[in-house]
Amino acid sequence: MKYRNALCLLIALGGQQAFAFQSSDLSREMLVAHNAVRARVGVAYLVWSPQLAERAQEWADALLASNRFAHQSNAKFGENLFEIRGAAATPKQVLNVWAAESRNYDYSSNGCRGVCGHYTQIVWRDTKAMGCAVARGERREIWVCKYDPRGNWIGRRPY
Repeated sequence: MKYRNALCLLIALGGQQAFAFQSSDLSREMLVAHNAVRARVGVAYLVWSPQLAERAQEWADALLASNRFAHQSNAKFGENLFEIRGAAATPKQVLNVWAAESRNYDYSSNGCRGVCGHYTQIVWRDTKAMGCAVARGERREIWVCKYDPRGNWIGRRPY
């Protein structure tokens, strides 16, 4: 299944910094938000991986520096991306955008009407670990979450 990008445009001011979620309230917030979505479909909770968070930070920084918004090619891990311009987002807001794709996913046909790959990666039953990061520039944020093992295998249901 091919991922599609989520792009949200809001108006406010953004700071300029890179932020790894290694041991912060934000990492806990992102993990709790992911696990709440997973609980709704009865799949096991994810654990936080500092190594995945580090890889997510590297990719978020690269995207911000190159003014791009694209998935990492030939990635070993699953990946969700979020971009916001002119505002700052919270982990819960980012997760809510991805999780809202559940309305596009039909379990009985294992099909998607529109974008649902971010949601199905979140609830992918075989995924055990995650790590996320955000890179903040002037009026732009890039959020990246990495997942291990990766999900969204064609022909397989997420849960």
